[in-house]
Amino acid sequence: MERFRYAHFCPIARAAEILGQRWMLLVFRELFVGPQRFSDLKRRLSGVSPSVLAERLATLEDAGLARRRTLPPPLGTTLYELTESGRAFETSLLEITRWGLRLMTPPQPGDHLEPDWVPLGVRAFARRTASPARAFELRIPAEPEPVSVRVGGGPDGTRILAEGDPVDATVTAPPLVLLGLLSGGLDPAEALRDGAVGLEGDAAALADLPRLFDVMEHSPEAGESPASLHDRKAHDQKGTPA
Repeated sequence: MERFRYAHFCPIARAAEILGQRWMLLVFRELFVGPQRFSDLKRRLSGVSPSVLAERLATLEDAGLARRRTLPPPLGTTLYELTESGRAFETSLLEITRWGLRLMTPPQPGDHLEPDWVPLGVRAFARRTASPARAFELRIPAEPEPVSVRVGGGPDGTRILAEGDPVDATVTAPPLVLLGLLSGGLDPAEALRDGAVGLEGDAAALADLPRLFDVMEHSPEAGESPASLHDRKAHDQKGTPA
């Protein structure tokens, strides 16, 4: 498949030839979540046509950024996954996430949100300067199993912990509620009182959770949460596609 080419001898131009294609950044986002079947990508990328999705995946394969892998019998399923070169885009993707928050508005009717997008945001907004020496497991209810990520603070900033590392508390909440907590826009005590959040462990630790992240520094307006409690309740009442 012939690909559009900018006649510029510049690495930004080469990157733009790939990333400038419609849906491409979102295809990258999905593959950073993990290997995906074509049907999974089609469902998760709400609104993309099968032909466009196939073209974007072919472009990534041709560029050596993604590959196909077939699982052994009896499954025999074909998965798309990133190559080492594709995974090298991770730092840039996280920076785009940080920058993109400046453009966010409250959720609109019909907006799609997958629970396992949240760990990408957790990594993007993990504080890079000293943060409280607290550790949490953040858990989002989902099918077939919950999505979870463990984070811990310290003098060098917030880091992603390994599965099984000890935590002060496990926080369970829907995606927008959890984002509200991380940003500091949702009061932890209020969230616990109204049942929006489940907590196991040290309840006092929850007050330190927003200090492990720097979401507010990148929000559309200083002091405004990207997921206010009011917007969260309205969105959750409509339901979020899984």
